Amino acid sequence: MAVRISGKEVSEKIRRQLKSEVVNMRSLGIIPGLAVIIVGDDPASKVYVRNKELACQEVGIRSEIHRLPAHITQEQLNHLIGQLNGREDVHGILVQMPLPPHLDELEVINNIHPDKDVDAFHPINVGKIMIGDYRFLPCTPAGIMELIHHTKVEIAGKNCVVIGRSNIVGKPMSMLMLHENATVTICHSKTRDLAKICSRADILIAAVGKAGFVTADMVKPGAIVIDVGMNRDGEGKLCGDVDFPSVEPVAGYITPVPGGVGPMTITMLLKNTVTAAKNL
Repeated sequence: MAVRISGKEVSEKIRRQLKSEVVNMRSLGIIPGLAVIIVGDDPASKVYVRNKELACQEVGIRSEIHRLPAHITQEQLNHLIGQLNGREDVHGILVQMPLPPHLDELEVINNIHPDKDVDAFHPINVGKIMIGDYRFLPCTPAGIMELIHHTKVEIAGKNCVVIGRSNIVGKPMSMLMLHENATVTICHSKTRDLAKICSRADILIAAVGKAGFVTADMVKPGAIVIDVGMNRDGEGKLCGDVDFPSVEPVAGYITPVPGGVGPMTITMLLKNTVTAAKNL
């Protein structure tokens, strides 16, 4: 039976460390500041933003929320980002996605100064991740690395399979594993013999967005299985990309959903904000 990797436990440990760091920074007159922009009334986005606000309060980061109407123009949004770029008390800027269809997400990302891009989506930060010379990491992949390190399993030399090739998780995840000397395979919708490829993985990371997609026959006995998925099953219950009941007896380590990768994402956002405050 697999050991469950508790994202809640790892997250709480990192937040305690961050809180201590922020106390020291405040004693030196440095107050880490995060500006979050939310456009429109998407219910899920509202929940995410509120959770980020509460997390900032927990560790002592000053947060400010800019709530904008859905009809705001690209020019108005760009102007706000420009103002935040120029403020010394704002160390991190995050624009909550998705944006209304008339707004260009890529243009928004490009307008955030790379030194304040705590999501690590700006092309300059993406390039730095590619060459291994980065200041920030995308929050979910960074959180996954923390969870894998928590197992104490050596990554170097291991076969790692990442299911999913998104810019947010799949691609940066593969780069982080490469930087730690894993042999990485990225799988996607066009991959042939997917189950066979996955079954050879010492570390299997599922970020495909399909409930119960990874089944026991796709998992190597004793493998680390990281479930990035956040889905709803037929009964409306929260579940991941991994068929947990069948995979848990096979894997060596596994992240549950909820309580695995999820708690780590906001925690790594906090870490990026503190890092930005140290360097600005």
